[in-house]
Amino acid sequence: MELLQSTDFWLGLLLITWINILLSGDNAVVIALAARGLPPEQQKKAILFGSGAAVVLRIGLTVIAAKLMALEYLQIIGGLLLLWIGAQLLEAEEEGNEEASEHSNLFAAVRTILIADLVMSLDNVIGVAAAAKGDEVLLIIGLAISIPLVIFGSSLMIKLMDRFPIIITLGACLIGWVGGETVANDVTLKAFGEANPWFHMAAAAAGAVIVLGWGKLKSAQHRAEVQAD
Repeated sequence: MELLQSTDFWLGLLLITWINILLSGDNAVVIALAARGLPPEQQKKAILFGSGAAVVLRIGLTVIAAKLMALEYLQIIGGLLLLWIGAQLLEAEEEGNEEASEHSNLFAAVRTILIADLVMSLDNVIGVAAAAKGDEVLLIIGLAISIPLVIFGSSLMIKLMDRFPIIITLGACLIGWVGGETVANDVTLKAFGEANPWFHMAAAAAGAVIVLGWGKLKSAQHRAEVQAD
């Protein structure tokens, strides 16, 4: 009862909730892109499972985030993995909705969501953990609040993607942007980044361009193979 009456508790909860609102955007995009090719009923399951798992991952990662962030090359590997995921999602969309649906399934969509969120959460959990100041109860409550935010955001993104297809390309580029940032944040590149302030922005932009070009190229190759057959 004393905990709930604590001003520090409520201020901390408000801060964590606000951080999660700001950080839920990229997660919602990934979930929407991965689930969009599924039948409507499976879309709901993928969004629910993906959103819940995303929050559980963040809670778990928060405990070991500082140690993970200190590992050399971990964020480089994670960033490259995000570039691959972004290109794959864009390629599937470029191939056409019907074909994408044929190759999509609930397990594959949830797997993609989990891998992408695992990588993207490495940076995010540092801010959340700092706001919680070691209070595990506050941390869990704050992260749990983000579940409906991600679910709502993902559902909204799918509807917007159906209405404005350009959002799909922008979403894939966003994943590439985060991937480039993740690579630039690796501990082995810290000194270079501090000496060259432009590096992080350039790496993020390069990630977006790579995903866009990679996805378009793979799509063109696929169309050429179909025409050859």
